[in-house]
Amino acid sequence: MADDRTDPIRGEARGAAPVPLSVLDLVTVGVGRTAGDALRASTRIARLAEDRGFTRFWVAEHHSMPGVASTSPAVILAHLAAHTERVRLGSGGVMLPNHAPLVIAEQFGTLEALAPGRVDLGLGRAPGTDGATAAALRRTDHLREGADEFPQQLAELTRFLDDDFPQGHRYARIHAVPGPVQGGDGGRPPIWLLGSSGFSARLAGQLGLPFAFAHHFSAANTVPALELYRSTFRPSAALAEPYALIGVAALAAEDEREARRQVLTGALSMLRLRTGRPGLVPTPEEAEAYEFSAVERDFVDGWLGNIVHGTPDAVRDGLDALTKRTGADELMITANAHTPEARVRSYELIADAYALPSAGADT
Repeated sequence: MADDRTDPIRGEARGAAPVPLSVLDLVTVGVGRTAGDALRASTRIARLAEDRGFTRFWVAEHHSMPGVASTSPAVILAHLAAHTERVRLGSGGVMLPNHAPLVIAEQFGTLEALAPGRVDLGLGRAPGTDGATAAALRRTDHLREGADEFPQQLAELTRFLDDDFPQGHRYARIHAVPGPVQGGDGGRPPIWLLGSSGFSARLAGQLGLPFAFAHHFSAANTVPALELYRSTFRPSAALAEPYALIGVAALAAEDEREARRQVLTGALSMLRLRTGRPGLVPTPEEAEAYEFSAVERDFVDGWLGNIVHGTPDAVRDGLDALTKRTGADELMITANAHTPEARVRSYELIADAYALPSAGADT
């Protein structure tokens, strides 16, 4: 069943939310849990997002991280498409330099055929992992070249999706299937560019594409990147005016202490990842008992400072303030915690705080 919204990019603010709300899921795996548990939780959250009127549900490509099971966005999205009917599904994102553009065109053409009118193709140029893993994925040690070739790869992917290589091009007789060569209405997923700095912001603006910024791990760059995107924006067939969402880490619980316990697990997990010790997301008890060095405490305090967390009212106020400060057109919330139950409950509480309607009820 297709999405009931006519605009494939611009979302709809529902309930008391000042802008559309969406979900970014990292399919986190906690100690004592399995990847299957995490994937089932993601399915549950996608259904919740659909029921409460969130605009879209995205998953992100990561590799060689024990605590993150989202290595294969297209596979996960195909599963979610079979378990939802209205919510937009997409990648936040596919790391294009890791893949041949034709492969991504085929994967997302297949997803569009499975869930017509509700698939987003978000693209990034980072590897989504460490250098050694990126080299294994790409079968080359020349990683910088892959990032530098991103605009060319993007152009190639777009032509595969539209099936419009010019006559005489070496790929002119190659068709991404499913795709326009088979006839039909020619619909394809809208392309989003993702970024955590100015490169993709400028490119998205120049190409007239929607832009998604990773505020949740690059907060200092958010406002400059959005300003760069808007100042360089050129109208296109996709968009007449700029449209930018930001990913924001947020977790709500019934009381402030519980919210703090839950987000501390993600902070410790990130500390271990950044210091070369990746693992499963620790329990709240393990995180509370961990003896942080002064340097580690500084990192964790800085990390937690960028997570909107607390009671539902506090989270709503924090998200509203962030929307006002950045001028974001949409917020994409990611809730990382040890247990699936904490993640699910957080989205329920945030939906309630904004009085989001249930089961597609009118706002």
